[in-house]
Amino acid sequence: MTHKIWVRLGISAAVFLLFLLQTAGFYGHTLLDQMESFSYDARLLLTMPKTVDKRIVIVDLDERTYATEGWPWPRAKMAELVRQLFEHYNVRVLGFDVDFQDADATAGGQLLDSLAKGPLADLPGFAERLPALKDKLDGDRILAAMLSGKPVVLGLFLKQTLPVGEAASTGAICAPVIDAGARALLEVNFPRAVGYGGNVAPLQAAAPACGFFDNPGVDQDGLYRRVPLLQEYQGQVYPSLALAVTQMAMGNVPVSLEFDPPDIKTSLHLERVRFGPATAPVDGSAAIYVPYRGPQGSFPYVSAADVLHGTADPAVLKGAVVLLGTTAAGLLDYRSTPFSKVFPGVEVHANIISALLDGRILQKAPYYIGIEIVLLLIVAAFMTLLYPRLSPLHGGLLVLGIIAALIALGFAMWSGAKFITPLGIPVVFTLTLFLAQMLNGFFNESRAVRHLNKRFGQYVPPELVDEMAASGQEISMSGESRDMTVLFSDIRGFTTISEKFRDKPQELSLLMNEFLGVLTEVVFRHRGTIDKYMGDAIMAFWGAPLEDSTHAFHALQAAMEFPQALARLDAAFEARGWPKLQIGVGLNSGPMMVGNMGSEFRVAYTVLGDAVNLGSRLEGLTKEYGVAVICSEATRAGAPEWTFRELDLVKVKGKDQPVAIYEPLGPKDAVDPGLRQDLTRLRQALRAYRAQRWDEAEREFFGLSRSGRPHPLYELYLERIAENRLHPPAADWDGATVFKTK
Repeated sequence: MTHKIWVRLGISAAVFLLFLLQTAGFYGHTLLDQMESFSYDARLLLTMPKTVDKRIVIVDLDERTYATEGWPWPRAKMAELVRQLFEHYNVRVLGFDVDFQDADATAGGQLLDSLAKGPLADLPGFAERLPALKDKLDGDRILAAMLSGKPVVLGLFLKQTLPVGEAASTGAICAPVIDAGARALLEVNFPRAVGYGGNVAPLQAAAPACGFFDNPGVDQDGLYRRVPLLQEYQGQVYPSLALAVTQMAMGNVPVSLEFDPPDIKTSLHLERVRFGPATAPVDGSAAIYVPYRGPQGSFPYVSAADVLHGTADPAVLKGAVVLLGTTAAGLLDYRSTPFSKVFPGVEVHANIISALLDGRILQKAPYYIGIEIVLLLIVAAFMTLLYPRLSPLHGGLLVLGIIAALIALGFAMWSGAKFITPLGIPVVFTLTLFLAQMLNGFFNESRAVRHLNKRFGQYVPPELVDEMAASGQEISMSGESRDMTVLFSDIRGFTTISEKFRDKPQELSLLMNEFLGVLTEVVFRHRGTIDKYMGDAIMAFWGAPLEDSTHAFHALQAAMEFPQALARLDAAFEARGWPKLQIGVGLNSGPMMVGNMGSEFRVAYTVLGDAVNLGSRLEGLTKEYGVAVICSEATRAGAPEWTFRELDLVKVKGKDQPVAIYEPLGPKDAVDPGLRQDLTRLRQALRAYRAQRWDEAEREFFGLSRSGRPHPLYELYLERIAENRLHPPAADWDGATVFKTK
């Protein structure tokens, strides 16, 4: 073999060894784990049935119930709900995705105690009858009586850790599905709890079953993909809420484990959990992957208030498996799933029950690690033997073909055999090996200096390139942290504009070229660096590659000139029948990582960091406040000679701390006295607003709106004041506006 072949073999062997070590568990790589999770999520999202399962109904302690009935409920009210469900609506099974850890302190009992110590203290016979009267008003006793003899499953949580000073167990727990004697014969690594939060003893004694609703199998990214069906506590094994409800729905059938071969009862050979005639494939710790049916709403929801008052639709509830849970934000029962960061926890249980009843649980393929190693070997062989013999184009097609084959295999096993097989890591391995082979060729054929010069010319104006050359400074493109300013600009309503050019794509391309050309010229003239063009958007930064102590000022100059530059295009656009363009601009200053990001054969000179993300979020807020340009406090501080209009305190997506945002108005000496008075009055209005002095704030904003210099901001705050009067903010409100989306 030639020297080049040996080099390529060495590259393939090195990459394969790195991935093999990760697969064997010698070290973990977050990116690889994330890619495997991403491939799982993609398969799940693309194959979800997205239909509604009417067999399982969620009785929802929703916002309306929370507002009208309160929470927590007296046990007598909960007993009435149970009575309605079974006696009026004839439900099949009731599972509680809530627990009853504390004894009921009913208002009736407290009133009797008060009377016994006060007005009726001397009433003959009252003291003797008091215990019997209180017993009749005992909420736990009332609810326990209503639960008795009915197919109900109470919820509880098992503790994986025990904070110092916290009791190991509270309340009572039901009988296990696998007792200590049977558990002792198994070598299965069940999730092991160190405590539990159960239900008060009278309720648990009245209910035939219980199930845990916690999930010790949450993935590292916080998503609910994997959920255990069983957990162990003090040598006994208890079912999940979903499994216990399914057991009850099937006639309170027993639970057992199946192994292959049957006489080797270890985690490695654990195959299925059996419940009556049905089974569910599990992994070595008795966990399943949740086969979600679809987004929230894949099961009928009925308000608990309607059930309580008997106004719910009987056709929805009759014969249904019912889960009592909540979507009320104040009760905090939301989970992150592969398709939603905010998903009701009760609907996770509903999805599992639905899949258990239908036999839709997918199994992580046996010998999963072996399958992954074989796939890596096959890919390595193809890449090492075939890739060097092909042209770059055909080599790229080979890689695409391998990836397509891996994806097809992954989906075929998923849909056909109901197996979860490796996909993300083999795809990443293919790309990594491809990049390694490309990198090897790049080092053999490239001329680094010439490419470096060409790349600088793509980012900055020629004058700045000449200045860098003349300065004699060491200009590095490697990553470094600097204090800089970033700018994001985006065309408003671009989707509507592009629709008008659906049949004229060449004209849309010409429009974009002229638009980007004008803005790029403005950026270059104010010593900026173009980061990238993103469709209808432009990203630029100041402070690199040459340092600029006044980067915020230069960025503001460019941002304020953007609308003027676009106005010069209006006449030419109108003559061609093109629409006028309007843009939003966001700026932020702060520490950023700047340099070449990417691989040796394809790099981008760019900026990264939290300050960059904030700049992007600010651009998206321009529409909210009716302004063309928004900048942060940090950018404002970099231009003390300018005047700014304070807009708001905001918490953008991804940030917990409020950020002050401003509209730049230009140099101080160019602002007329009337506007300066408005700005003073605006500051007073904002202080009153943030202090929740609604009347004072309303007067100030109303006066500003009638000052002869109106601004959309004033009407926005008048609307917010009206809303806050109807729905007052929380006591710890800091005056900031929270934006949940980008």
